[in-house]
Amino acid sequence: MIDYKTIADLINNIGNIDLAHIINLIPLPNVGAGGGIEPKGSVDFVSTIEFTFIFVLGVGTVFGLGLAFAAKKFPVKMDPRVEQVREVLAGAHCGACGYAGCQQYAEAVVANPDVSPNLCTPGGAKTAELVALISGKKAEAAEPIFSRIMCQGDWLKSAKRFKYEGIEDCRAVVLAGGGDKACVYGCLGYGTCVRACPFNAIHMNEDHLPVVDITKCTGCRKCEAACPKKAIEVLPAGKAVVVTCHSKDRGAETRKKCQVGCIACGVCVKVCPFDAAKVEDSLSRIDLDKCRVCGLCVKKCPTKAIVDYIPERSRAYVLRDKCIGCNMCMKVCPVNAAGGELKKVHTIDQGKCIGCGICTTKCPKQAIDGTFNAQEVFTKAAEKKKKKAA
Repeated sequence: MIDYKTIADLINNIGNIDLAHIINLIPLPNVGAGGGIEPKGSVDFVSTIEFTFIFVLGVGTVFGLGLAFAAKKFPVKMDPRVEQVREVLAGAHCGACGYAGCQQYAEAVVANPDVSPNLCTPGGAKTAELVALISGKKAEAAEPIFSRIMCQGDWLKSAKRFKYEGIEDCRAVVLAGGGDKACVYGCLGYGTCVRACPFNAIHMNEDHLPVVDITKCTGCRKCEAACPKKAIEVLPAGKAVVVTCHSKDRGAETRKKCQVGCIACGVCVKVCPFDAAKVEDSLSRIDLDKCRVCGLCVKKCPTKAIVDYIPERSRAYVLRDKCIGCNMCMKVCPVNAAGGELKKVHTIDQGKCIGCGICTTKCPKQAIDGTFNAQEVFTKAAEKKKKKAA
């Protein structure tokens, strides 16, 4: 405590004492954390660590016992068929089925009667049959789907705006001003789709354009999602005639940038016998629901922007016992391959026939056969795939 009497005596004799001596008589307050407390002893770190370890262990044990009790008291019943389905799936977790992974698809196909058992495309028909057997459903044949590269403008056939030097990835190239390619819609050719494919179904050719191996492709859409230019589409195998171009530039501008781009000339619209081709926004598109895969537009396209993915078309031939010589095939044949006299058996020139199937469709007596059969192509592709796997 402050001795006020002493201070008063000092004030009376202020002239005879030093001011610093007065200040020393006034005690200063303790300020700060732990003010007024004199530290004694030291901290035992070993004991502190031991206490912390025991405390955490105790808390973990309590919660663990609680969770174990809850699991036993309130168990979640799992259909054993889910695990059985999970075991027969391909296990690629590719997302082709539309679910996040194989486990999610297994749960859905067992629990939901509307979920088809043939959605695991990597597993193929055999997996579909097993899933159907386990889930008690009927396995129906599904049309295969493949990735299609919607651009033919490789580095030799297309122009570039600048020389890119950096990470060889399409997504990285896009960051550099939208890409080095003059056509902003085209494939950049740096192989991002190749690395994204979990089935090794895509490779780059020597001119930096992706090529899809349909014997390996499952239509999982990973390459489609990875492409920053959206130059890949996953389409049904039967829809094999497509315009492989996305450019919406005017024809003259497209010609400057790419040798194989669609110039919206409208020739495909004029020659299509099924009204499947249509030009919109300076780009031709084929209505896949209307298209009968005749391939006539492929023959007529001046820039070869339309591609026919059918490896080989069988030529049409006349069934002599059915032909009545009505001349219908001669009227509809776009390449003048059909010939003959009225009311006599006709013939088809195999050298001219393109296997379009128009004469087969129009023949009133169904006397023409041998046109393209999509299912045969799928079967041959599946057989080739099995041989490679073996």
